[in-house]
Amino acid sequence: MVAAACVVAAVGSITGMVSALDDDRGSDEARPQATRSPSLRPKPAVPSAPEPSPPPASPSSAAPSPSRTSPKPSPTPTATKTKETVAASARLYRYPDSQVVDWVAGNPTDPRNEVIKSRIADHPAAVWFADYTPSDITARVSAVTSGGSEQGRVPVVVPYAIPDRDCGGASQGGAPDLDAYDAWIDRFAAGLGSDEVIVILEPDSIAQSDCLSSAERVDRFASLARAGRVLKEANPKARVYYDAGHSEWNAPDKQAALLGKAGAASAESSDGVFSNVSNFNRTNAEVTYTRQVLDALDAPAGLGAVIDTSRNGNGAPADGEWCDPAGRKLGQAPTLSTGEARVDAYLWVKLPGESDGCKGAAGSFSPGYAYDLAR
Repeated sequence: MVAAACVVAAVGSITGMVSALDDDRGSDEARPQATRSPSLRPKPAVPSAPEPSPPPASPSSAAPSPSRTSPKPSPTPTATKTKETVAASARLYRYPDSQVVDWVAGNPTDPRNEVIKSRIADHPAAVWFADYTPSDITARVSAVTSGGSEQGRVPVVVPYAIPDRDCGGASQGGAPDLDAYDAWIDRFAAGLGSDEVIVILEPDSIAQSDCLSSAERVDRFASLARAGRVLKEANPKARVYYDAGHSEWNAPDKQAALLGKAGAASAESSDGVFSNVSNFNRTNAEVTYTRQVLDALDAPAGLGAVIDTSRNGNGAPADGEWCDPAGRKLGQAPTLSTGEARVDAYLWVKLPGESDGCKGAAGSFSPGYAYDLAR
């Protein structure tokens, strides 16, 4: 995702992500491939209040099986609805093609292999589409969603191609203009299939919009609102979440005002908000924050939140370091059963072990960093 040059020094950090880039094969073979990740340099993260770190994920819990009862995202924060969604037994999909999976397969004798495999590689994570390649984007999205459908599991996909992405910073890129982006989203939506899928729509596109002029912001938000409608029209079972930044960035009322202008309060285009993508803030802080955002947004009762817990087990570093900071740990394992009202899922949107640019090239897999997170 992206916040960089336009974010000032008081906000929390967000870092690089997995991207799904073209590997120069035909569209029939095209697949999301983790390559160079977006890398951002936002304001330093403010360390979170202490909270017990969740236990590391065990090998037995690594790959959700049909017998598990992880519910689909719960739109209504009531006890009755929670029971219904648990019974629904939706499961997250682990796309079997990533840098960490490749490393595990290629290094069977490495002493770190089992820890990295069981605690990271065997867990479901989001698949990023961070390049602007209209010709094959439908096929590449379909490769992920059809895989989830075949297993009866829920994939998580991240469209990340908004123009002026990252305010011209380290993760700059995206479509050449909003008309091209709208057409790209149409093709992205065509690959969503007809089964459940979670869409993390354009990280940083709303929280990091201060670098745009007022007119540019209006146009971007109109495209984001349109994107949500297009995605949900293409697949009514798609759940689309909008960028809420994180708890150390914009105040809830400010972020809610921006979200409302981008269509996030409309059930026609939105299922709620996401926070903490590629960041380190503790889960309890993000739960509180996203509820405050939803309250300020005056959103329909069915809208909820998803939180990136991929690297927040120890919270944000005290020194505000954002680039592969030492001492971080895996957070809550990905799940669609959070036990928290209005919180639909804990997800690994940032794939643990992929570098922000200090342990290796941005987006590259660092086994040393992965092992430190997992052990």
